[in-house]
Amino acid sequence: MNFSSKLIEKAVDAFATLPGIGRKTALRLVLHLLRQDKSVTEQLATALSSMREGIRECRECHNLADEDICRICADPRRDHSLVCVVENIRDLMAIEDTGQYRGLYHLLGGIISPIEGIGPADLHIDSLLERVQKGEIREVIMAISPTIEGETTVYYLSKKLQLSAVLVSAIARGVSFGGDLEYADELTLGRSIVARIPYVR
Repeated sequence: MNFSSKLIEKAVDAFATLPGIGRKTALRLVLHLLRQDKSVTEQLATALSSMREGIRECRECHNLADEDICRICADPRRDHSLVCVVENIRDLMAIEDTGQYRGLYHLLGGIISPIEGIGPADLHIDSLLERVQKGEIREVIMAISPTIEGETTVYYLSKKLQLSAVLVSAIARGVSFGGDLEYADELTLGRSIVARIPYVR
């Protein structure tokens, strides 16, 4: 791809580093921005810079937040006795989009995967156990993608929670085994949350 401008080439290279964005799509985005008013580009640059500087991790659930506590954890209308354990932010957003769940969340930051060198110590497991020990949580829902690594993670967590009085449940298997949670349709995922079942330890 030949460019008449080094500035355009740099902008295309920058956009092409984003996931799912090839060089042709990156060029389309750059040319689109050039056709817009300068204020549009400045607004985009400011929004990205502010996000990168201001975003932080919720000290309760490890969700992305503007403050120390995310909007979900701070919402008094949510059921604070219910915690849904998810692998990452995309899974949390997928469940929120269903409109079927009104409890809190806990992001693990991944799943146990010995092949990739990810063990329990690399995940937010200790903070989950600390939340449960406070005694306010009555149920922990395991909403982790039904893969071998996901099942291993759920089994490990259920064993760790065995000594507590908390109920451990898993989303119903409307989600196919081996699939990623974030790609499940909203209706299936919503029903899986509502029809959750006790996890057999």
